[in-house]
Amino acid sequence: MLSKILLLFKIKELRNKIVFVLVVFGIFRLAASIPIPGVDQARLEQFFGNNQAFGLLNIFSGGALEQLSVVMLGLGPYITATIILQLMTMIFPKLKEIYEEAGEQGRQKFNQYGRMLTVPLALLQGFGFITLLTRQNVISDLSRFELLTTLFTVTAGAIFLMWLGELVSEKGIGNGISLLIFAGIVARVPQSIQQILATMTRDQIPAMIVFFALSIIIIAGVITVNEARRNIQVSYAKRVRGGRVYGGVSTFLPLNLNPAGVIPIIFALSLLLFPGMIGNFLSASNAVWAIRLSHIFNLLTNNQWLYGVSYFALVVLFTYFYTAVTFNPDNIANNLQKQGGFIPGLRPGKPTSQHLYYILNRTLLIGAIFLGLIAVLPSVIQGLTGITAFQFLVGGTSILIVVSVVLETMRQIEAQLVMREYEGF
Repeated sequence: MLSKILLLFKIKELRNKIVFVLVVFGIFRLAASIPIPGVDQARLEQFFGNNQAFGLLNIFSGGALEQLSVVMLGLGPYITATIILQLMTMIFPKLKEIYEEAGEQGRQKFNQYGRMLTVPLALLQGFGFITLLTRQNVISDLSRFELLTTLFTVTAGAIFLMWLGELVSEKGIGNGISLLIFAGIVARVPQSIQQILATMTRDQIPAMIVFFALSIIIIAGVITVNEARRNIQVSYAKRVRGGRVYGGVSTFLPLNLNPAGVIPIIFALSLLLFPGMIGNFLSASNAVWAIRLSHIFNLLTNNQWLYGVSYFALVVLFTYFYTAVTFNPDNIANNLQKQGGFIPGLRPGKPTSQHLYYILNRTLLIGAIFLGLIAVLPSVIQGLTGITAFQFLVGGTSILIVVSVVLETMRQIEAQLVMREYEGF
């Protein structure tokens, strides 16, 4: 491993890519430390301490939301826009054709639609956050001009981060969007260590031991499930073209245990945010029905048991839903048939598709339950240890992102090294 790291820095092209990624990380963290005007820091800390959903959403902004910086929206609008477009492929066949069948040019066009949709989503999300925080007295009352200025600033910040992420994907190593979220999570580790050391007492030492033991178990579990595959054997028939024989080989079709990644958590989190936001809006009304409705919505957010059960159920549900959008066994069976491939013991076409459905539904159940447990893990850890400083990190969402990004980046680095070794040979 050490030899590969040294080799990585010896190759000029790879070294430049790593330096470029580090420079982008620095720009991102600098932007995340520039706050918008009129913020009451004490009320801001209290607000995030009492709202677990916003604390989780802060992860996807790389910690910029809790500081109300100019990039407070993070990459949330861009991620949401991409998810919405992927869901729309189920409704609009033309969009699905662009996404799946138009090749690289179609993918670029699809990505352009995502960039365009990011702008109105950032405006809408920014307006909602600013209005909510103003009513909570976290932000001082803004005039119409100040509101528009702040709204356009945070929208421009979201577009800026989207641009930085695409630059990293194009000129660096790894997926730029994932790497920026990863950088935001890792940047908060020193602050959390300092907070724990400053507040820890002798009586909390057993809780700390339990905490670190659980952390190791969680990380091992995340790595195991994230890397788990169900390999389905696929054989290809021999084909004669001219004087050459093609095919006649066997390979494997890998099915991930968790094919949806963290997308279901983002879906569920976005849906759970609405009751709290609606409740806060209605609480400012003088109407009796609005106040009662506000209490009902706030009950869902503040009741830990109800919130946890709802969160778990939504994550499991969205795992199945998103996988149904992105993974179609019928298309895979048709593509295998066109390429002369088949699963031994099964006829091509519908029998192959039914077999893939059978395996997918059983592997996906394990992945969905695991992802649901990962989502509600912060509340469990907090209840067992009473420690909240590292809640964002042992919260499986953060670990899942960190582990996925590290493993994927390592694969890409290794692929780059192998490619250059072959070129040198």
